[in-house]
Amino acid sequence: MTDNATWLGYTAVEASVASLKAGLDLDCGESWIKDANGKPVMDFLTTYGMDAVNAGKMRESDIDKALTNQYMTLMRLGYFDDIAQYSSLSKKDICSDDHRSLAADGARQGMVLLKNEHNLLPLDAKKVGRVNVHGPHIQAPEKVMDGDYTGPPCRYVTPRQGVSKYVKFSHHANTTIYFGGINLHIEREGNDREDLLLPMNQTKEIIRVAEASPNPIILIGAILWAGYPGGEGGNAIADVIFGEYNPGGRLPLTWFKNKYISQLPMTSMELRPVPKLGYPGRTYKFYDGPEVLYPFGYGLSYTKFVYKMDTSGTAVTIPVAGRHCKKLSYKPGVSSAPACPAINVDGHACAETVSFNVSVINSGGKGGSHPVIVLTKPPAEVDDAPIKQVVAFRRVFVHAWSSVDVSFTLNVCKAFGVVEKTAYTVVPSGVSTVLVENGDSSASFPVKINLSV
Repeated sequence: MTDNATWLGYTAVEASVASLKAGLDLDCGESWIKDANGKPVMDFLTTYGMDAVNAGKMRESDIDKALTNQYMTLMRLGYFDDIAQYSSLSKKDICSDDHRSLAADGARQGMVLLKNEHNLLPLDAKKVGRVNVHGPHIQAPEKVMDGDYTGPPCRYVTPRQGVSKYVKFSHHANTTIYFGGINLHIEREGNDREDLLLPMNQTKEIIRVAEASPNPIILIGAILWAGYPGGEGGNAIADVIFGEYNPGGRLPLTWFKNKYISQLPMTSMELRPVPKLGYPGRTYKFYDGPEVLYPFGYGLSYTKFVYKMDTSGTAVTIPVAGRHCKKLSYKPGVSSAPACPAINVDGHACAETVSFNVSVINSGGKGGSHPVIVLTKPPAEVDDAPIKQVVAFRRVFVHAWSSVDVSFTLNVCKAFGVVEKTAYTVVPSGVSTVLVENGDSSASFPVKINLSV
């Protein structure tokens, strides 16, 4: 598109006006508009905002409102209170031992153990002694350790440096650790991945290493997903591999099999399935295709966590003024609907709550940190609703052979609300479900929601 072209019926000038009036107070840079040379226009509002003012389509008051919102944000952050207290800070204040420790802890908490056949991990440093390491991420540079939009860390601790704290390296060692994966050259904003596989050169290297080994090896016995772990990532990875830290991270995404990329085009913006086109849904909320590789919220530990709930079910009655009732889309075959199918969340005070306790039982011999993720499922008869959705979570530490009780109180409108086809957020009448689950255990109870007109 050039600056004279239109997109969704807007010229560049009209788009700048519509964006500003819709509440877009900040222009972060590159846009879909291209100049006469085909290059993306940077600072879109700066480029076309003045043209909009000169054309009488944007008022000074519109600009003042956007500036006021931005300066209010800066004031809330204390930007104008005492600049001296920030300007006097130096690298030594930022790169303290406490801050490096915090960065390492954040990296450890975010790591997800995806596979651990026969309890291969953690490795016992004393028994292993030496390891054979391979892969392009051994000496990980910044485009491997850091994701998009990150500031430079105080230092980079590579995986090799982290592992060297525990064991020595040898090309003849029987334990092979491979450090690989993607980086910002393969995927980042403005550069989409072409598939969901490891880079081909890494796959070939793994096979070559396996074939060259004089002894039979477990090719992929354990998989630890570190994401972009930051400057202290090497230490964090090693701490997990050698058992100094018990991994408790849970996947923040659904790990699809590679064939998913051929099941729907990238240009499809639908989250819900599109049956007439054969498109599966997107995200854990709506995906209804074949089994995935690793589901959203998945994550193993070096111990086992089991859930128990203190209730077998509950009911909530919500008084509703008739005008706040909304229609609801039901699946084919549902013959009748209640007098008030759903309540409009925007028109209700939302004081009703559901409270319960979850006992998290560590049935293994190693203590660990564990995130308890609470989900809700809408009534089964509601059409086009999410399969399930996260509504709360708490991270707790549970010692070996012990249990911890975790209390939750859910606001009914926030936890049981779904976005209807009409774009209203509504709470359906009927039986919803509260669910907690992990790779080892699950527990649930029904919540009957009665809407009293």
